[in-house]
Amino acid sequence: MDKVAILILAAGNSSRMEDKIKQLLPWRQTTLLGHAIHEAKKLKALAIYVVLGANAEIIKPTISEKDVLILEYKYWKQGIGTSIAFGVQQLVKENKYDAVLIQLADQPYLDATYLQQLFNLYANNNPVIIATKYRNSKGVPAIFNKDYFLDLINLNGDTGAKALLKFENVIAIDPKEKVVDIDTWEEYQRYFRAE
Repeated sequence: MDKVAILILAAGNSSRMEDKIKQLLPWRQTTLLGHAIHEAKKLKALAIYVVLGANAEIIKPTISEKDVLILEYKYWKQGIGTSIAFGVQQLVKENKYDAVLIQLADQPYLDATYLQQLFNLYANNNPVIIATKYRNSKGVPAIFNKDYFLDLINLNGDTGAKALLKFENVIAIDPKEKVVDIDTWEEYQRYFRAE
């Protein structure tokens, strides 16, 4: 199996969360970000990186796992594309990863079981991109072979990796009911009550 790093994106300022720090909202026995880290740790990844930006000084002390590498990105306002580029640049500097799994901190139902499906598909179809199927597009969580690291480093703005996921060699999994992005306070309250 390739040496895969996991990159959890948690740099945004949650502008639709009514002044709440989304990454730190309670979820199960931890927080949304803590849950994402917990699920990622169940996989056999070589390393887990978390990209922080807005409220990094408040969020950083809540990450107790010593083996999670925290990357602080001061230009997070430039958009998710630049956060991905920053994170992948750090992986390239390490020069020991064959692929990266990019995931978000606000998709709590895309758990370790689902992420393992991505891993399994990647192991059998390397070096294509393995992505998550949405209604009208493909997105993250997604695994990119190192052949795409330069493309990821060149991302900018707020479009993320969607342009890369339009390539022909992308295999996408439909996670069905697990696709939930918690973007607003109302969404969080609804899903939190359902837990």
